[in-house]
Amino acid sequence: MNDNTTDNARQAALNYHEFPKPGKLEVRATKPLANGRDLARAYSPGVAEACLEIKEDPANASRYTARGNLVAVVTNGTAVLGLGNIGALASKPVMEGKAVLFKKFANIDCFDIEVDESDPEKLADIVCALGPTFGAINLEDIKAPDCFIVEKLCRERMNIPVFHDDQHGTAIVVGAAATNALHVAGKKFEDIKIVSTGGGAAGIACLNMLLKLGVRRQNIWLCDIHGLVYEGRTEDMNPQKAEFAQKTDLRTLDEVIDEADLFLGLSGPNVLKPAMAAKMADRPIIFALANPNPEIMPDAAREVAPKAIIATGRSDFPNQVNNVLCFPFIFRGALDVGATEINDAMQVACVKGIADLARATTSAEAAAAYQGEALTFGADYLIPKPFDPRLSGIVSTAVARAAMETGVATRPMDDLVAYKARLDASVFKSALLMRPVFEAARKEARRIVFAEGEDERVLRAAQAILEETTERPILIGRPSVIEQRCERLGLDIRPGMDFDLVNPEDDPRYRDYWGSYHELMQRRGITPDLAKAVMRTNSTAIGAVMVHRGEADSLICGTFGEYRWHLNYVTQVLGNDDYHPQGALSLMILEDGPLFIADTHVSTFPSPEYLKNVAIGAARHVRRFGIEPKIAFCSQSQFGNQGEDSGKRQRAAMRLLDATPRDFCYEGEMNVDAALDADLRARLLPDNRMEGSANVLIFSNADAASAVRNILKMKGGGLEVGPILMGMGNRAHIVSPGVTARGLLNMAAIAGTPVAHYG
Repeated sequence: MNDNTTDNARQAALNYHEFPKPGKLEVRATKPLANGRDLARAYSPGVAEACLEIKEDPANASRYTARGNLVAVVTNGTAVLGLGNIGALASKPVMEGKAVLFKKFANIDCFDIEVDESDPEKLADIVCALGPTFGAINLEDIKAPDCFIVEKLCRERMNIPVFHDDQHGTAIVVGAAATNALHVAGKKFEDIKIVSTGGGAAGIACLNMLLKLGVRRQNIWLCDIHGLVYEGRTEDMNPQKAEFAQKTDLRTLDEVIDEADLFLGLSGPNVLKPAMAAKMADRPIIFALANPNPEIMPDAAREVAPKAIIATGRSDFPNQVNNVLCFPFIFRGALDVGATEINDAMQVACVKGIADLARATTSAEAAAAYQGEALTFGADYLIPKPFDPRLSGIVSTAVARAAMETGVATRPMDDLVAYKARLDASVFKSALLMRPVFEAARKEARRIVFAEGEDERVLRAAQAILEETTERPILIGRPSVIEQRCERLGLDIRPGMDFDLVNPEDDPRYRDYWGSYHELMQRRGITPDLAKAVMRTNSTAIGAVMVHRGEADSLICGTFGEYRWHLNYVTQVLGNDDYHPQGALSLMILEDGPLFIADTHVSTFPSPEYLKNVAIGAARHVRRFGIEPKIAFCSQSQFGNQGEDSGKRQRAAMRLLDATPRDFCYEGEMNVDAALDADLRARLLPDNRMEGSANVLIFSNADAASAVRNILKMKGGGLEVGPILMGMGNRAHIVSPGVTARGLLNMAAIAGTPVAHYG
């Protein structure tokens, strides 16, 4: 990475933390406070009732306050990431980031607490004094061996979970990865030889976890910066290291690595030399977890050990060992059953839950990726992706069960199946629904062209695309305007360096573009002069021609202007016998789950045949999000009780669908309330073919579909993803003028994976 790129990345990170307001957290009220009645309940005199209930029974604090869902992330800043002892204040951005991860991944509220205290016993006193405020404590970035002392004292004195994530979080994910690596290699914990580098908190915790999983202590060889930890060594020793001391004359990593089955690196870059890796056992397992530069690069390891199974701490290689697979969900399960601690059984349950999820994953079960994206268990897929939406339900439930079985749960649950279902449903309350789509998009290098490249939202989206995907955006616009706006907005992307640019006023491909457009349109009234004018002034047409010519894979347009105006040019240039618009599908992410609406934009009064195709296309697109479609045809008419045109067309569409066996559920025609209320629908038509609530609503005209979409967005708190233009093979999508930069990023992710034509 050159100096300029490094400086840009640094400034981008600083801007992220500073704007639009400093920091990554804020406090929001969860109850209304709009009038005197609310004030009387929230504070005096009503608050006294809650206080008295808690005085009577301390367990009531979890009923009447946020304590039961509140975690403290506590540090003294003595071992922050790879930065070392930078102090409590400088550690605050990291702790805020940890709090954000708690909230985003497990909906756990979190306060970051940075304590300026280096004495471990005094730090433990401070943490213990905070006990009444929190439901659990996450210790973070405290140097070894002080972290062992602080955790031990806090666990002994507090009656809530205390968890040092640098130790146990890393250990749990390593345990899951090792479980599955051994499965792939055909080896067993009790038989393997382990060589580890790094005698810090994480390294020691990982070794202790491997012992719990069945590794024999005599088969563990621990090295640090001074060499092997052996019996009688006095240099830089502590009781935790001493537990792994070997009785031997060997002294170096090179001497002990021979025939090792597992190398566990939690130390620094290039510690494991290729010559050392070559001496390991057949099918070696190499966990090189130092960040950002591992103990050995995967390519270098495979040169000498082609069958090696490799994990790193980096996201740009397979098998990233990331604590975020663990800590949000182990705390979620512990808090929900009121656990008094996070014990060994809960940690092992977390290991098994993560490992089992990876082994259960097949291409058919990669629920939130596009069709064709295979995440199949094997050497390059040992642990789930961090954004796998199933983690919360599976891991948190396993932890809760273990807490109950070991007697540390103060609020045991009667129905863990229902608990898991609630956790699974909660995943859809945020943009987490889109995350697997981003995972799919990162595996491709699609070229996305944005028609309105000068728009601020597009520029911000382009920056985010470069950060979150492998796509290289193409922007249509004037270079001077784009560069000026990037600078004004504080964006570090620049034309030519970070993204490609098409300048309508002066592009060397201009003649080719207007020639291609004229060739397509010469029999539809477009003269050469008109074609030239269009290619100078119409960015949507330019983008469509680029896709037609194979210079881009997908077009995104519509940040201003009327939808059908853009659709006209998309259809002119990209439409043919195989590709033609068949409806716009909007995904609305609501508090209680996703709801898809169609056709919101394309056809004002669709025919029965068109409605049939909308249903087929919607079913296929919905499945891309890992959701099984349940489609309701919505009308003023209800199961044939009215004879108006709307109901007739939908009944005819149902007959067309019925003529061929379908692999998705559909029902209609019906009112929207019947579509969403299974009990009401059952009263109206007891033998209807749908169970539960519909998740796709298809209307008989665009006015109705668009109205519902906008009401959900403006008054229902819905977050829109889309509209997704069906029938065009992912070659073009037309957004709405109200789209945000995040919405454009979502659309780029949807466009960022090649898909078959979906009719």
